[in-house]
Amino acid sequence: MTRYDLTPFYRSTVGFDRLFSLLDQATGDTASGYPPYNIERTGENDYRISVAVSGFSQAELSIVAKENTLTIRGEKSANENGAKAEVLYRGIAARAFERAFQLADFVHVKNASLENGLLHVHLVREIPEAKKPRSIPIGIANATSATQVVDASAEKVAA
Repeated sequence: MTRYDLTPFYRSTVGFDRLFSLLDQATGDTASGYPPYNIERTGENDYRISVAVSGFSQAELSIVAKENTLTIRGEKSANENGAKAEVLYRGIAARAFERAFQLADFVHVKNASLENGLLHVHLVREIPEAKKPRSIPIGIANATSATQVVDASAEKVAA
């Protein structure tokens, strides 16, 4: 895959650094398939990210929301029971992971829950009132108000 260097654009633009960072992430080959996840729309402004984290406890997971990025990390702690068992086949992944999601503007994390090996992160899009579209009422103009003269000098010029 061709990789583009966007460094010259960083020097000559102001305020577009987030856009270029998103382009860098989209063209990067750093994305792994672990752990698998789903992104669901559960309502008009509600979303849910479900991440398969079987084998991880609640204490071994962390969720951080910073600016428009949601980062989920998992790191296995050392074997608690102290007994070192010989593993003949390891099919359950126990490696550390970090998965980052870019959130749209006005999307916030509502809560998170761990259930049956799935980490569910509930998101909601809350658009401020100032940013919502508003309807402008259209009034009916009177025939007399349309012909009223605002400036007296305009009457003199017409005469």
